[in-house]
Amino acid sequence: MSINVGINGFGRIGRLVMRMAKNNPKINIVAVNDPFIPVDYMEYMYKYDTIHGRCGQTVSHDVEAKTLTIDGKTVTVFGEMDPSKIQWGSAGADYVVESTG
Repeated sequence: MSINVGINGFGRIGRLVMRMAKNNPKINIVAVNDPFIPVDYMEYMYKYDTIHGRCGQTVSHDVEAKTLTIDGKTVTVFGEMDPSKIQWGSAGADYVVESTG
């Protein structure tokens, strides 16, 4: 059984959480929130991290649907400034990692 996780903040910490989750089959990332990063740049930063290198996964994005797709798994992307307004449950998140620093 795996847990569904949302990530609030997709800077260095949020991207590292997502990278660590790919190695654990019990963690499923279902959503990311960051009001300052457009989804196309999220894809780029995740794929080509300046410290940790390339992610080694197939990554794409859909601007219209506001999603990232990582190795065939869709991740909902929110751009909400106020975390209390994020509909984490709509993405299926059981837990949220606070990684805004």
